Amino acid sequence: MEPGVVTVLPPLLPRTRPQFPALSTSRSDQEDLSNVYAFAQPNINKTLVNSAIGNISTWPANGAGQTIIQKHKPCAESDTRSARSGRENATVSKPRYLEKLESYLRRELQSLDSAKIVSQELRLQPYRDVFDYFMEDFKTYKPLLCAIKNEYEVTLAHQREQIRSLEPLKAMLVSISERCDKKIQEIYEKETHEVKTLHMEKLSLLQMIDTLKEEKITLQAQVSKLQEEMEKTYLMYRNECDARKLLISDINELKHQQEDHRLSQDHKEQGEDPVTLAVALRMARSDLTKTQVLLNTLKADYGDVVPRRDFENQEKNLAACVEKIEILQKDLSQLQREHKSLLEINQEVVQQRDSFCREVDDLQRSRTPRPVWEKCVDIFPEIFQRWSELSEGKSSDQLVDVLLTELGTKVLKEKDFFPGMGVGNNVPFHLRHERPVKNLRLKLKEVYSMIKEIWKEKFSIDQQKGRQSSLPEFMINYLQKKFGEASFEWSYTLHHTCRVQLINEQIHSFYKVLMGQMDEDLYYALFHVHKNLLKELTMADSSNAGSLTREQFRLLLRKAFPSKSSDEIQELVDSADSQQKPDDENIHYKSLFSEDEEGNPSHFIVILRNQFSAERKQYLNELRSKLRNNHIKPEELKAAFLSVDPAIDDKTLDKFLSRAFQVTKDQLELAKPLPVKQLFQYLEAINLRKREPTVQV
Repeated sequence: MEPGVVTVLPPLLPRTRPQFPALSTSRSDQEDLSNVYAFAQPNINKTLVNSAIGNISTWPANGAGQTIIQKHKPCAESDTRSARSGRENATVSKPRYLEKLESYLRRELQSLDSAKIVSQELRLQPYRDVFDYFMEDFKTYKPLLCAIKNEYEVTLAHQREQIRSLEPLKAMLVSISERCDKKIQEIYEKETHEVKTLHMEKLSLLQMIDTLKEEKITLQAQVSKLQEEMEKTYLMYRNECDARKLLISDINELKHQQEDHRLSQDHKEQGEDPVTLAVALRMARSDLTKTQVLLNTLKADYGDVVPRRDFENQEKNLAACVEKIEILQKDLSQLQREHKSLLEINQEVVQQRDSFCREVDDLQRSRTPRPVWEKCVDIFPEIFQRWSELSEGKSSDQLVDVLLTELGTKVLKEKDFFPGMGVGNNVPFHLRHERPVKNLRLKLKEVYSMIKEIWKEKFSIDQQKGRQSSLPEFMINYLQKKFGEASFEWSYTLHHTCRVQLINEQIHSFYKVLMGQMDEDLYYALFHVHKNLLKELTMADSSNAGSLTREQFRLLLRKAFPSKSSDEIQELVDSADSQQKPDDENIHYKSLFSEDEEGNPSHFIVILRNQFSAERKQYLNELRSKLRNNHIKPEELKAAFLSVDPAIDDKTLDKFLSRAFQVTKDQLELAKPLPVKQLFQYLEAINLRKREPTVQV
């Protein structure tokens, strides 16, 4: 609606009162405000309605005293002509109801402005009240105004919800900003330190440059002084040379005069003509002078010239000397590199010597007398019937394992039931049972056969699923499928039997995998280290006779294990020879990979596994030597891995780091430092080995 235009409204009909949204002020409070400020009643607009024509005053918003320009329809022009001419220049003041609303709004806003802290919600409340009064008094427009007000209220509520949902993002943004500021500060401090170091280096270099400049000036002064002295010496020698030449010429002249006088006397005695002799003498002197000049010219021109033969000989000598110098320089560079490598080796040897010395000191302090194992025969005669064959060639630590295995096996056979370990989260998954479990008293060959079945089935299912499942969960599920209610009897019996079999490495390692003390990858690598070798030997045996010559066997060992030393290859060859008959010329390789019913392998496989364990131990020792602190961070262990094994790939490195610090890959940056002892306990359970280089045979 344009300002200054009177609009004809239709007759007002009674309407039902629409439902309004709840306001922050109650109806009673609004009535009190109406009483206090004496607001006009809803019929306040009636004073501005012309009953003759049905028009309502639309007073302009910019002030009172403005002329109202009336606009009517053409059909009503004759009826309103007299009225329009009577009020053409009339002025209308601001409506009283509008003045009261504005006065109320000003008072409310002034009361709010007097407070120190006023929110936007409080400032919006007086406008809401005025809008409610306005809707109550203009009932014709009340539904439209109520809809407008409701839509604005819904929009405001939606905006508040969005703001409230963004508050956590704001807090997170603040924390991220603080973390970034902290990192920026650390980088700035590090760069500041580097800048200071570079500044100090710059100052030292500037001082060195100043020193060199001073030395240059001093040397230039010395050169100038020597040049002056050389000029004086040259002048002195030149003068002496000139004086010597003059003296020689005078001496020669005197000699000539004396000789002329002697010749004249002789001629006088012989009767020759003196005039002829004088002319001959003059011509001879002239020829002598020309000859002397030519001789001096030749000396001046060819004084520094040498014969071509001497020049070519000198060139040959020079080329030989240059070639010899280049060879010597190459030898010197090679010697320098070798010397540097020898220094590094010497440093490593010194470190190893120091560590060995410390170990020797520790062993000397903690050593005890070697036990006399024969004392146990009288106490446990039934156990030590096989002692002679079990104890042959074993150390004290291995003999302790033998003793514990025999005692544990004897105690295990005497048990009828195993107590249930409960169903708590701290109990291994395959032992979660509350009631006592019967001891099946399995033999070792039965235990080993069941272990082989479990591994075979698990390997097949893991390949189908494409991921590695947990061994305890798989084992109990497999036993439940196979034995039903007796599954826990098998699980407990297998667990305790594998636990006490310390001398049977393959069975006891199964227990370690169950308890999480060894990764499955390490188990596969340790007990299947011979599979690649057997595959190579079978492929090389074109006749399928099961035998190869010793030279073929040695070359295939080198191809299958390129990182092994010559001594280790020879040890494997000797072990294979020891398992052959004396009259066999070839090596029957299939017999080298046999094992008994209890899982005990041949001597050849034992040597392979021992070398595998020695390589892992050496790898761990190299890692330990690279770590200097007592508590190790992930980045320090990563640097040690890259230093020991530069060819390691990023995926394998992240896997090793995650397993060592018992966190996921994304949590490595937040991982806490671990003590060296605890860290290497975790690392010993991983399949740590350097990558084998490929060798073509």
